[in-house]
Amino acid sequence: MAELQAKNPDQPEFLQAVQEVVNSLAVVLKKRPEYRRAKVLERMVVPERVIMFRVPWVDGKGETQVNQGYRVEFSSSLGPYKGGLRFHPSVNLSILKFLGFEQIFKNSLTTLPIGGGKGGSDFDPKGKSNQEVMTFCKSFMSELFRHIGHNTDIPAGDIGVGGREIGYLFGQYKRIANQFTGVLTGKGFNWGGSHIRPEATGFGTAYFAAAMLETQGQTFEGKTCLVSGAGNVAQYITEKIIELGGKVVTLSDSSGFIHDPDGVDRQKLNWIMDLKNVRRGRIEEYTESFKGSSFTGTDPTLRYNPMWDIQADCAFPCATQNEINDKDAKHLIKNGIKIVAEGANMPSSSEAVDLFLEHHILYGPGKAANAGGVAVSALEMAQNSARFHWPREEVDRRLQQIMRQIHETCSQAAESYGTPGNYVNGANIAGFSKVADAMIDQGVV
Repeated sequence: MAELQAKNPDQPEFLQAVQEVVNSLAVVLKKRPEYRRAKVLERMVVPERVIMFRVPWVDGKGETQVNQGYRVEFSSSLGPYKGGLRFHPSVNLSILKFLGFEQIFKNSLTTLPIGGGKGGSDFDPKGKSNQEVMTFCKSFMSELFRHIGHNTDIPAGDIGVGGREIGYLFGQYKRIANQFTGVLTGKGFNWGGSHIRPEATGFGTAYFAAAMLETQGQTFEGKTCLVSGAGNVAQYITEKIIELGGKVVTLSDSSGFIHDPDGVDRQKLNWIMDLKNVRRGRIEEYTESFKGSSFTGTDPTLRYNPMWDIQADCAFPCATQNEINDKDAKHLIKNGIKIVAEGANMPSSSEAVDLFLEHHILYGPGKAANAGGVAVSALEMAQNSARFHWPREEVDRRLQQIMRQIHETCSQAAESYGTPGNYVNGANIAGFSKVADAMIDQGVV
């Protein structure tokens, strides 16, 4: 870690992600000395390739704008690089390296033959017209296309990259490459997409949480749940929680959060989906339509988020990295939280994770709990290769099966290395071991 910090001093998110994995691996490296001899960990923390490029585009006023584009191709030991594209002003190399590194283990846990990567840009699609977003996406893909391919690197969506953006990106790739291939996932169903892909991350996180609850002889029935975010993941985890008998009482965006003690039912959820996916409005508008609910604006002077201080049984952080700090974790624990399952990537700080584990909270780390999105992306790749669509029920069945297998794999790995119930250790050890074995098999490359 000292060596890595010296080489990457300005990349705190990346260092945090590596540190969490390293903390779990001491016992593995002791038991498997061949990993040390082959310098597997030292090789794994360095991306195989980092691509950085400028993205010039012309806005609606006819003015030229320039953004930074990235693709971090981290590991291809198990298969072609696979991971999303994120369009958000916060995007930088540290964040994408953290996401790409996490993706290695997440993809390994799915049992599907895919490696790890991530990419994106500091472009902000929020407030932009469709024409401006299309112009940017075409410029972005005009550079990225030469580095990706259905057997090389298959990007997907992430924050700021939904169905609209994937459509524009795919259209430009098809035009330049003169190929209709499964080079992107998250496509529209009519032109190569898969059933359940938009829902997959949210549904998968709920399935993983349900498997954790089952270990305690419990279900979602009657559970009060806190969900952060109001985008794709938050919307569909809310839908699945409702279906499984739970009650979601919060949702949020960058402006603040809403609290509805009566719970978000299907009618309210449909309203939120229209607000966010069609009208692209702010979550505070919810209180104007549904009585009994309240809105609390974001207060940057607070060192905690009041949303995590609401009485509940389950918490699902689905917004962004490090949204739960140690103070938030203490509030959750004080209020009797039973389970925390991460729909976002690394939304809990290191201090928060330590508190959850110390107090024996059922804690599902993002690399395991939210792996459903990339799992269905891989299923979309399989369907593209066969030029065939599986029925919705078949994709959902496979997703449930994969998430239960991930839960079982994490549980077994944690138990076999002396930390039963520790899903952090289980996910890191199981994900690492599979990739490490493949790296040794393939030699020093």
